[in-house]
Amino acid sequence: MDDIKHLQAYKDFISFERRLSDHTVKNYFRDIDMLIQHNKGLSLGELKSNNIRNSIASLHARGLSSNSLSRILSSWKGLFVFLVDQHHFKHNPVLEIKAPKKSKKLPQTLSVDQTIKLVNIAGDDFISLRDHAILELFYSSGLRLSELVSLKLEDINFSDEIITVLGKGKKMRIVPVGKEAIQALRKWNKSRSQLKNVTNNSILFLTRQTKQLTQRAVQYRLKFWAKKQGISENIHPHLLRHSFASHLLQSSQDLRAVQELLGHENISSTQIYTHLDFQHLAKTYDQAHPRAKKNKK
Repeated sequence: MDDIKHLQAYKDFISFERRLSDHTVKNYFRDIDMLIQHNKGLSLGELKSNNIRNSIASLHARGLSSNSLSRILSSWKGLFVFLVDQHHFKHNPVLEIKAPKKSKKLPQTLSVDQTIKLVNIAGDDFISLRDHAILELFYSSGLRLSELVSLKLEDINFSDEIITVLGKGKKMRIVPVGKEAIQALRKWNKSRSQLKNVTNNSILFLTRQTKQLTQRAVQYRLKFWAKKQGISENIHPHLLRHSFASHLLQSSQDLRAVQELLGHENISSTQIYTHLDFQHLAKTYDQAHPRAKKNKK
């Protein structure tokens, strides 16, 4: 049976036995036609793994995305699974071939000017003071949302300007807090202390009813302030964490220090966690972070 008959048999199989839609069948055979066109002069039974690999490399060079190449490989693999099972082909040349890995996209970040515009909340009312402290702390210390809402009063050391954070896997880390954030936290703490029955709750960020601020509420408040402050980006807590890391790394060029401050286990998929001396981290932070630098008079 020649390739034309093999292909027709496969088309009948996916059309009538698997009952795939005409649109899906058309897409499968469009992908299969790419394989045939890249390997003119070779029958399907003659194709080896290196032929498949070269075909994928050629398509990749034409600019096809990793997702597209994965889909194409899936179409080719399905054809050869059928031919091995139903038509006694000796091997499936696609079996061990993988699409090129997706290139990692850099996380979205705000510029320094955008970030400072966002966190510069004016007002001495309860909500403004609380939200100002939240935004300053997000940007100052690169906290995760879950870490921020879980903070307690005793986690803040105002004199040393540091906080103790319970991160992923219940791992503790100590993070510096910038001057602007410390000032905002002092003002918030004073306003917080005036709440009724507040002594019964040690959680740092509370509602007027002395309840713990939820993650959802914090997300909502960030979007509120973004709109109010004229920031057009899709603002969310992790965007401030990304901005913290990006701005600090741009200034310090110290990847390991930023890793430690963020509480990441790995610097990359191939590098293991490296503990750094806290004084070195604090020094890097003080020298590099835009909101940690002291105002010069």
